[in-house]
Amino acid sequence: MSATRLLVLGVVRGYGRAHGYLIGNDLMSWGAGEWANVKWGSIYHALKQLTKDGCLTDETVPPARTDYVLTAKGEQEFRRLLRDALRRPETRPDMLAAGLALLPSLTRADAVALLHERLAALESRRDTAREQAAGWGEPAHVRELFGLWEHTAGSGVAWTRGLLERLEAGAYPMAGDRGSPGGPGSWSILKLE
Repeated sequence: MSATRLLVLGVVRGYGRAHGYLIGNDLMSWGAGEWANVKWGSIYHALKQLTKDGCLTDETVPPARTDYVLTAKGEQEFRRLLRDALRRPETRPDMLAAGLALLPSLTRADAVALLHERLAALESRRDTAREQAAGWGEPAHVRELFGLWEHTAGSGVAWTRGLLERLEAGAYPMAGDRGSPGGPGSWSILKLE
């Protein structure tokens, strides 16, 4: 999966219509260059590929700007990527970070259900790593690898439980809630225009 693809679709969806510089400026202001390895070139490549794939349409706006709009196929792809980013623990954190940046696009019930899937997967990984460490023989130092995996999965379990508690207690306006930034076209362009 590509965090850049998810983020670009999410920003275009959020604004309803967006040009490359607006998308890039938003993502860079969020620090996505650090946590998702998003670069200006990867943003423009994603826009071109998503347009080619039928997820976006493009329109030239005088004097020489290209605006992008999400298609029905793009909405489906966005939802698939967002759901997978939240439910599937990956080794690299970029997809989860992208999913969290776009979390209000989901209803509270959907987000909670997906995070429960994530929690179950992390608990399984933690327990498997613990069993592997306990049963490991030689070379003895390899046991540390299983310990690292157990610790990493255990930290993920604790964090996911905390987020679930906050969401279940009503934290953050989610799709369908008053004031949610999760609906298509719900973002305001406050600068750059």
